[in-house]
Amino acid sequence: MKRTFLLLSALVIAAMILSACGGAAEEFVCEDEIGCVTYGPGEPIRIATALVISGPDSQLGLDSQYGVEIAMGFKGEVLGHPIDLQAEDDGCSAEGGQAAGQKIVSDPTILGVVGTSCSGAGVPMSKVISEAGYFMVSPSNTSPVLTDPDNAWNPGYLRTAHNDKVQGAAIADFAFNVLGLKTAAAIHDGDPYTEGLANAFRNSFEEIGGEIVAYTAVNKGDTDMRPVLTAVAAAGPPEFIYYPIFTAECAFITKQAKEVAGLENTVLAAADGCISDAAADAIGEAGEGMYFSGPDIAFTGDLYERFKETYREKYGTDTLSVFHAHAFDAANMIFACVEKVAVQEEDGTLHIGRQAMRDCLYATEGFEGITGTLTCDQYGDCADPKISVSQLQNGEYVRVWP
Repeated sequence: MKRTFLLLSALVIAAMILSACGGAAEEFVCEDEIGCVTYGPGEPIRIATALVISGPDSQLGLDSQYGVEIAMGFKGEVLGHPIDLQAEDDGCSAEGGQAAGQKIVSDPTILGVVGTSCSGAGVPMSKVISEAGYFMVSPSNTSPVLTDPDNAWNPGYLRTAHNDKVQGAAIADFAFNVLGLKTAAAIHDGDPYTEGLANAFRNSFEEIGGEIVAYTAVNKGDTDMRPVLTAVAAAGPPEFIYYPIFTAECAFITKQAKEVAGLENTVLAAADGCISDAAADAIGEAGEGMYFSGPDIAFTGDLYERFKETYREKYGTDTLSVFHAHAFDAANMIFACVEKVAVQEEDGTLHIGRQAMRDCLYATEGFEGITGTLTCDQYGDCADPKISVSQLQNGEYVRVWP
């Protein structure tokens, strides 16, 4: 009897050992080319924003920031994990983009970035982000150089905003064919966004038969635009001036243009860098009747109605600028890719490959967002680009074309 009991005990112990060995979860080994980000059970998935949230262009960035926050609120969780957001300021400058990028990549728990607001910040930041193995999806960078592999494109960079090759062609078409204006000037400030869009307009306007009588630049921070405007007037004067620059300089050009002899009847036009309540206030009555090109935000559908209602309830205002929906779509593209590529353990631990995230984002096809149906190319242009022209009427931006 004693021998039988000992034999049974030995068999039970052996079975327990075998069961323990057989039931042990196989340890995860990251085979991603760049590396993996791991979040333990219940730990938040961490993303960052790098947007202009201070200074004269802050409404541009805050509008996108709110779009990301609303996307997070609508989503709630991803694979059972909450979402945490670290907000950085890109300063709408190269220095700001560099600093924000370096701060973000110093934190290995951050998966990726929605940003930047400004192309000038995006150029240096995309290099920092790329070299560290992260990714970024910009809601409002529009400079052609950022998705040009022969220029400033870096692996891991994408955008939901349009490419300004499209916007430049659209405003040229509007000026030449809709307004019937045959001579024009373009002014930029040396920033990748402003110079890229001014150049795209120049090329398109000339291609359809228009004449560019002046192509020139002001400096960021300039307040006296009269010398440049006087030179523009002396070169033509042009029937149309296009100056796709940011709020402060945009306001000074607008206010001073009508003071320059020869430009009294010239049609003025700016772009999306100067579309916000703050910009309209800065321009004031001098901008009455001028035009603005930018993304067409005449979005429709139940999702956008819910978005706008949430925006008003949460932030106490209507949308501040024009890229809120692009930021919302950028965040949701990221969430969708996490769900596709993450490896989840039984206890809820997530392992997310950094290269896998990049590959998934670039492979985005037919993604239904507020801004349209997004499909990314190999260099990160994902937008369903639609451009409209608005006119400033009694302090309000009123869509007039198409």
